[in-house]
Amino acid sequence: MENISHLAGRQWLSSQLDFSTKKGITKIKAVINDRCSRCNAKVWAKLPNGKRYCRECIGLGRVVEGDYLIRNEEKVNFPRTKNGGLTWNGKLTTQQEKIAQDLVQNYMNKQNTLVHAVTGAGKTEMMFPLIAHCLAEGKRCCIAAPRIDVVNELFPRLQVAFTKIRIGKYHGHEYQEPGLEQLTICTTHQLLKFFRAFDLLIIDEADSFPYVQNPELNFASKNALKNNGQMVYLTATPTKDLLKLVKKGQIQQLKLNRRFHGYSLPVPKEKLFLRPFLEGKRINPKLVQEISKVIKAKHPLLLFLPRIDLIKPYVSALRNEPEFKQITIEGVHANDVQRIAKVDNFRRGQIQLLVTTTILERGVTFNHVWVIVVQADDKIYNTSSLVQIAGRVGRSKTDPTGLILFCYQKYTSSLRNAMKQIREMNK
Repeated sequence: MENISHLAGRQWLSSQLDFSTKKGITKIKAVINDRCSRCNAKVWAKLPNGKRYCRECIGLGRVVEGDYLIRNEEKVNFPRTKNGGLTWNGKLTTQQEKIAQDLVQNYMNKQNTLVHAVTGAGKTEMMFPLIAHCLAEGKRCCIAAPRIDVVNELFPRLQVAFTKIRIGKYHGHEYQEPGLEQLTICTTHQLLKFFRAFDLLIIDEADSFPYVQNPELNFASKNALKNNGQMVYLTATPTKDLLKLVKKGQIQQLKLNRRFHGYSLPVPKEKLFLRPFLEGKRINPKLVQEISKVIKAKHPLLLFLPRIDLIKPYVSALRNEPEFKQITIEGVHANDVQRIAKVDNFRRGQIQLLVTTTILERGVTFNHVWVIVVQADDKIYNTSSLVQIAGRVGRSKTDPTGLILFCYQKYTSSLRNAMKQIREMNK
């Protein structure tokens, strides 16, 4: 029989592979008590033959009543590696070091943790000692993030930091054969493919869509964790649900109000617009003027828009502006097949103006970038989103300031609260 040790800690549908007679393999009904065994969603939709199936996790293969979910619960022992394979030579600040030590202590005490740190605080680097401690014990660790862009951003940094460890990367836009990696980075959706796999699970950007307030993904994260495993949540803007768990004593909160370079968060500027931002095929002259200031300052610009359908007309109108003829302008969104390449080209300076949606609001770093948010009063921009977008600016030690401009027609509570939160974090 084929060796499937590489699938340890994973689960799959019986229609895909069935090794239910092999040692360490368990087999359960795919639908139990009207709920999907993979994501725990209510099963109500019906196929033409009358059988019900799960609509929530159908992207990973259709769960149909009568099918089975196969789980490989084989115990795997990874080699104990000196210092957990950590080869990172960087140095944490005093504040970062304190957080890192507390994280290791919480892990040893079986205590779940919320790390509440401002954008640009160096949350990833603060995780290195914790990850190394876990790997050094021969345990298994996963970092899960809601966005593909965050996974793509973190993966090369982990490769540099843990050169002696095999690292798996999984998300829906880049297929990889499943492997038995001691360290995994993936999107939160990919956690639906795991079962009792990880001793340490780190949820990065825990307040971000689509993870936040998604019962199926929250169920998946708990399902992917071993019974005695530990959870760490990372965020600059914790949700009310997480803060409630802190208040109940179910998780411990560690807080860091300063960026790694010691500078405050840049405070956004705000500008009221009376006329539409885009009329016909022309950009509002005042907005053109603001964009022009950024281009003349030779800073790459992220121009945020609230909806995907606005990107094409804005890109077209910007390209038609005479003063922008000499720069490269592109648009990117979640469904863009060239998404990864465009973000990479922007990072390398081959694109000077990138028109985007909230897919780039968090978890990505671009050197010297400035930001303009168009229609910052749109309901898509909540307080958390606006704070995260502002956090893209000033992340470099050599360039800790910069422009964040919120353009609006109606001043909203989200704008007011975002400004208040940023100022409070700077105290």
